[in-house]
Amino acid sequence: MVTVETVSIVFTGLSVSLAAFYYISILRNAQRTRELTLRAQELALETRQAQLFMQLYNVFMSTDFHRNYWDMIDNWEFSDLEEFMEKYGSKTNLDAFAKRGAVGSYFEGMGVLVNRKLIDVSLVDDLISGILLRYWEKMEPIVDDVREKMSYPQLAEWTEYLYREIRAIAEKQHPELRT
Repeated sequence: MVTVETVSIVFTGLSVSLAAFYYISILRNAQRTRELTLRAQELALETRQAQLFMQLYNVFMSTDFHRNYWDMIDNWEFSDLEEFMEKYGSKTNLDAFAKRGAVGSYFEGMGVLVNRKLIDVSLVDDLISGILLRYWEKMEPIVDDVREKMSYPQLAEWTEYLYREIRAIAEKQHPELRT
């Protein structure tokens, strides 16, 4: 015969077991919710990065940017800082100076954004690596001279940073580029 005490013990045991199962299911659901929330945040960040990059890429795709860039790359010739300033400095050729400023500022901004992890360097590599490499390789001697002779060490520091990041990727993907 079952006593009240036995029923009470069985009922208490079942209640504790049900409570434990309920608690475990709540914990599992909370963990799933946290995981989904984290993934949603990651996707939102990736989306914001892509949107930001595409806004910047639209500048890159503009006719003005390409006119300025290719004029500098194909037509500008100089042997040193003095000749550069005579031909393309702000006092002698304001239009050329503005072109260099527009193109250089674009790369400088990209470098800052990559450094702060607001844009993934692989996006920059995939879409604008070639023009960045050519730009820096042409302008680096002038930048180095300005840094030294005009006491301006931070000139184009983020462009140089971006160049080094992209160059490292390019050398891995294209070993023939290694010098």
